[in-house]
Amino acid sequence: MERKVGTVSRGVRCPIIREGDDLADIVVNSVLEAAESEHFELRDRDVISVTESIVARAQGNYASVDAIAEDVKKKLGEDTIGVIFPILSRNRFAICLKGIASGVKKVVLMLSYPSDEVGNELVSLDKLDEAGVNPYSDVLTLARYRELFGENKHPFTGIDYVAYYGDLIRSAGADVEIIFANDPKAILPYAKKVLTCDIHTRARTKRILLANGAETVCGLDDILTSSVNGSGYNEKFGLLGSNKSTEDKVKLFPKECRDFVYDVQKQILDKTGKYVEVMVYGDGAFKDPAGKIWELADPCVSPAYTEGLEGTPNELKLKYLADNDFADLSGEALKQAISEKIRQKENDLVGNMASQGTTPRKLTDLIGSLCDLTSGSGDKGTPVVLVQGYFDNFTN
Repeated sequence: MERKVGTVSRGVRCPIIREGDDLADIVVNSVLEAAESEHFELRDRDVISVTESIVARAQGNYASVDAIAEDVKKKLGEDTIGVIFPILSRNRFAICLKGIASGVKKVVLMLSYPSDEVGNELVSLDKLDEAGVNPYSDVLTLARYRELFGENKHPFTGIDYVAYYGDLIRSAGADVEIIFANDPKAILPYAKKVLTCDIHTRARTKRILLANGAETVCGLDDILTSSVNGSGYNEKFGLLGSNKSTEDKVKLFPKECRDFVYDVQKQILDKTGKYVEVMVYGDGAFKDPAGKIWELADPCVSPAYTEGLEGTPNELKLKYLADNDFADLSGEALKQAISEKIRQKENDLVGNMASQGTTPRKLTDLIGSLCDLTSGSGDKGTPVVLVQGYFDNFTN
């Protein structure tokens, strides 16, 4: 009988993962037990996705506030530093800021406005328009910001991040000065040693600062790139992608985990004869239309994946074919004509009008977003997601 179901995404429950656990073995067994429990079978090209959180936890990739402070002091000195473009997050950045401030005497904190890089608002665009403020050129002091806009609490968390970050820096033992600007150069009259905390624009920010007189420039990706007094680290991403673990410790983005995804792939092949794809995923790459927040606070969606997940979709738009190429057909004749067109499609459809409106994004970004939505970030207890039928099309 013809299959009537396309892509299926299943959250798979696993034990609570601890440092040192054999994660590949746990993931494989959890997926196979789920298949037996729910009466489904694995198929070739299924995708087993594992959240980065449990990979890092199994690796024991943690670092303390003291380790962050030590590395900041080593790389930027212990006097005054500029800390620019952080995101507004208790989970993602506050614990990092605590470590940063613990290593220096003064922090000049420069916040982007009206929102941070991922869309958390400090003030609305409407309020900027009313005040006649140009966010592309105007630099605001804290006093001027308060005069114009007062207190602004985040709609989801109820936190005034301007006050929260200022208090946090002071509680860590450093003096603080807060300004608001979107031009990286605006920090240079205040500090020549700069830690830029943006995620996806960090290379440009570093380049601009170094070209305009900064003495030392680091990004979060330059802090904890190697172990400090036995701490965890991430050679490629440093503090980027880290999350709060405790009040004095962060969980870092997982270290090299390519061997892990291929281990899972091999174990599944050995135990079932099925050749699956495997990936590690973090934040999805999507934006919430109501909160205006872009989900991707990690440096990438997937830090490791098997080679079958390389590339972008190569798909034809069914409605385009139905409305154009085969507008005179219907019923079984239309189905057969479209099926044959799909079977004969080129390996690269870039520029083909029949592919317009399909999603030219990396497979790992698309599948990782699906998995992030499936697993959630709370108490579902499904850090592994099995995606079936993703590579199917109308002819399967």
